[in-house]
Amino acid sequence: MIEFLRQPAVLGLLMVVTFMTLIMTKKMSAVAALLIVPIGFGLLAGAGAGLGDMIIKGVLQVAPTTLMLSFAVLYFAVMMDAGLFDPLVRKVLSIVGDDPVRISLGTAILATVVSLDGDGTTTALIVITAFLPVYRRVGMNPLILATLLGLANALMNYVPWGGPAARAAAATHVDLAVVVGPMLAPAAVGLLAVLLLAWRFGIAERERLGEPAAREAALASPAPPISAIAETHGHADARRPKLFWFNLLLTLVLIVGMVSGLAPLPVLMMAAFAIALTVNYPSLKDQKARLSAHADSVVNIVILLFAAGAFTGILNGAGMADAMAKTALSMIPPQVGPYLAPITALVSMPLTFVMSNDAYYFGVVPVVAQAAAGFGIEPAAIARAALIGQPVHSLSPLLAPIYLACGLLGVDVADAQRFSLKWAAAICLVVLAAALATGSIPLRA
Repeated sequence: MIEFLRQPAVLGLLMVVTFMTLIMTKKMSAVAALLIVPIGFGLLAGAGAGLGDMIIKGVLQVAPTTLMLSFAVLYFAVMMDAGLFDPLVRKVLSIVGDDPVRISLGTAILATVVSLDGDGTTTALIVITAFLPVYRRVGMNPLILATLLGLANALMNYVPWGGPAARAAAATHVDLAVVVGPMLAPAAVGLLAVLLLAWRFGIAERERLGEPAAREAALASPAPPISAIAETHGHADARRPKLFWFNLLLTLVLIVGMVSGLAPLPVLMMAAFAIALTVNYPSLKDQKARLSAHADSVVNIVILLFAAGAFTGILNGAGMADAMAKTALSMIPPQVGPYLAPITALVSMPLTFVMSNDAYYFGVVPVVAQAAAGFGIEPAAIARAALIGQPVHSLSPLLAPIYLACGLLGVDVADAQRFSLKWAAAICLVVLAAALATGSIPLRA
């Protein structure tokens, strides 16, 4: 029995299950579990002398992704603080008026743009603060706001600095640009589907509420001024409206550079951040204040990805990942194996709903990628497939942003999930179809 338990495949499975159980039951933080669990199982596997080298190797593999992501968070935080998106918020609010179709479309557009910073909490604060008074004024269902907000934010998490994309790349040891680049077109198709859904919501609400003339009595409270939105976000004194055009041009150049492969992503992001911080906040005191304001976000990301590198380093270095992959490979019918990429995409929807991103990407995806490699499927394809379920994941009860959004909207989480889940699943299927059509995810090996 002891010899059976010491087999690499069994130890690897127990290691993954232990890790997932600890973080899903909240017995340990993800960072602590990513470090303690693999070290413990590495010792049981008899790899004690080599654990240090395994951890270093795993950390070095995720270092470029960690470097890029940390400066990306800082860059978009500076852009948000400086007010790059404030004119867009003003414009959207001035355009939507009291027409439900324009309001729902404006919600989706604003949520998409604000989600560029990759933070669901920031997106919820800004979009809800801007639009909730408009929804109440017109009498629209606030669950529509919650749905469009969650879907747009989930799809924008496909960007290189989004948490899920970084996790998928780190878990499969694939360059982040290789994972994200081919998914941009399917993500764009998904965002178009969200806009179509917003239009459908708006038409339905327009029919339910009647013509504008019948709602005049309800149009008493104006939309909040942009200053109120800035104060809610907590950085009103950091706004730099006179630098709007410079910040917009810098951001566009950065995006073009990333898409065209002008330079490695970490280099582009580091340079853009240095320029943005220096130009917007020339004072050393102001620069320190901006860095301090966002230090927690950066530290959390860095230690999480470095810990994930240690986890996968031991999982691979001790031979557990290979052993699990071979065992899984022997259990998968030969006729099913070549279709593991689309199967992974479909399974990602229920799995990410009941699992945290950490448990899914660092516990499940590496094993699937190893098994898929046996059928000739590249790890990058599995990493992309694993991203498909993010719209459904945005409704997971394990996420803090959903509680924040529902609290701000004054709706029950269960009601939001019941209303949004079918639409989230539909958007996932649209993105999967687009990914298959573009070759981002192969139908079969």
